[in-house]
Amino acid sequence: MKPADALVIPPKPTAGAKRWMTAAVLIAMLWYCAHETEASFRELADGIPEIGKFIAKMFPPDWSYIRIVVKPMIETVQMAILGTTFGALLALPISFLAAGNVTRNALLRTPARLLLNLSRTIPDLLFAALFAAVFGYGPLAGMLALAFFSFGILSKWAYEAIETIDEGPLEAMTAVGAGRLQWIQYGVLPQVMPQFVGFALYMFEINIRAAAILGIVGAGGIGIYLNRTLGMFRYDQTIIIILFTLAIVQAIDVVSSVIRRKLI
Repeated sequence: MKPADALVIPPKPTAGAKRWMTAAVLIAMLWYCAHETEASFRELADGIPEIGKFIAKMFPPDWSYIRIVVKPMIETVQMAILGTTFGALLALPISFLAAGNVTRNALLRTPARLLLNLSRTIPDLLFAALFAAVFGYGPLAGMLALAFFSFGILSKWAYEAIETIDEGPLEAMTAVGAGRLQWIQYGVLPQVMPQFVGFALYMFEINIRAAAILGIVGAGGIGIYLNRTLGMFRYDQTIIIILFTLAIVQAIDVVSSVIRRKLI
């Protein structure tokens, strides 16, 4: 066979060509999604003045409404604290089952990951509606909804963090005959706990925001008052709830950022 008859392998696309191809695929996907959802810049532009009118109705705020929402806001923070704590306590053990470098047996690891995927599939509002129907309307339903919501998110973050740890200490402990519990206690936990605490603090911030809307389905907290003011078109009171929630979230963000910097 002559060299000219040999199979000619086409050259690989250059890095620039790959970037253009990726951009073209992304633009095509965005256009298709916008077309299917009937989203357009024209509708967005037409709606902007309405947003301005809605915001204008919030001013001047009804500052006297603060004394009414202080107690439900405290209840909201308490729901977030309990929900995050219980979610974290449930998430850490199952994250070891889901981590591939800790649980080698696929018969244990696969069901654990399936459970985590299921818990993340269910929205927090659906959890709240379910628990409100079972336990009655009130903060208990909201706390349980936040606990299961936190469990799904924290366990995902935790087992991914466990899978990225340095396995050198684990191999050394295995070589000297350490048991599985010792392996986890002295080899895994010291490496992953600072990250996990940071995840839990960030989850607490998320739960404050989530707890603020759980009252829409009767799960207690400030969300009940938020839904009520919107339903009564008292937007001057709605802005008080928004500003109050913003202040709480900002304060928590500052404190948790300081704690995360000390841990990580």
